[in-house]
Formats: sequence, C-alpha cells, structure tokens
Amino acid sequence: MADVTSSAAAPVVRLIEEFHKLPGIGPKSAQRLTYHILRAPAEEATALAQAILEVKEKIAFCSVCQNVTDSDPCLICANPERDPSLLCVVEEPLDILALERTGSYNGVYHVLHGVLSPMDGIGPEDLKVEELLARLKGGSVQEVILATNPNLEGEATSMYLSRLLRPLGVRVTRLARGLPSGADLEYADDVTLSHALEGRQEMS
Repeated sequence: MADVTSSAAAPVVRLIEEFHKLPGIGPKSAQRLTYHILRAPAEEATALAQAILEVKEKIAFCSVCQNVTDSDPCLICANPERDPSLLCVVEEPLDILALERTGSYNGVYHVLHGVLSPMDGIGPEDLKVEELLARLKGGSVQEVILATNPNLEGEATSMYLSRLLRPLGVRVTRLARGLPSGADLEYADDVTLSHALEGRQEMS
C-alpha cells in the first residue's frame, strides 16, 4: 500500500492506514473509503467522527450478559418479560441481533466475546467464561443453549463449555438443524435460525 499512497498527503495516508486496520477492509477498500470521505460534505465526515467517538465514550459491556450497551443492565437483561431460566450463549453481540430477529427466543443471553482458538493463542481466560459460571450460581438458569457458530472453533468452544456446565446440574443444549457447517450465525436467515432454536439438542 505504501507505493500507492506515496504521492498522497500525510492526512490521507493516515486515514487509509486506519481504515485498513478494520476487519474485512483491504488496501483498495481503505483507499475508496478515504476518498469517499474526502468527497463527502464536511458535516457528513463530522457526523461519522462523532458517531465513532460516541460509541467509544458511551458504550460498555452489560454487567450481567456482557452484551454491548449504553445502559446497565442492558435492555434485554432489564426486561421483566424475558425468561431468566433460559440462557443462550453466543460468540459476539452481533449474534444476539441475529437471534432477536427471529422472534423465536424469549430467554436471556451471555456473550463470550470470542471462541477458543489455540492457534491464535485464545484460551478460556480470554473469554467471558468466568462471568458465565458466576451467573449459574444463583440456580435460576435451567437450560443453557450453546449458540456458537458451527465451525471448528465454535464446536470446540461448545464442547468445552458443555463439559464445564454439566456438573452444575443445568440442561445444556446446542443449536441443531438448519445451520450449515462452517457458517456464521450473524449471516443465517431468520427461518434457519428459528429452526435451529426449535431443534436444539442435548449436548453429550
């Protein structure tokens, strides 16, 4: 990317480099985004900058479920109409949005913020596992649904959690039919996710 931006002004190069740090943004996409910002009205660029700052200043993790929120507890945890006996464990906050779109689930959630990945040096201590175990000590949770993605890391994480949770006396289930192997939860359609929730199976 250095040779492409060698003739560009320093602020332009910096913005390209910052965009390039974002997941899924390659060098060319970073350049397109940067030149879009340059061509955009000043108020549009200012609104984007303010939105980024506001997210960093006002958004934190819910002390109960670890979801991102601007209130603590989050709206889902604070909702008295949700079933606290049903706890769905997901990898990332985006997975909650996907499951909520289905309208098929009325329990609560717990966000791990990642999956086990020894290749990347990510172990249980890097996830919100201790916080999950702490939630189960009260005895109000009767079923834990492991809704990690159906890929290698997601399956390994589910198996690890299953072995950890079974001795606690809670029912441990896993999302079942409808989710193709290797797919991410956030990209699944609503009907597929609804079927996966309805067809969840006991973890062995």
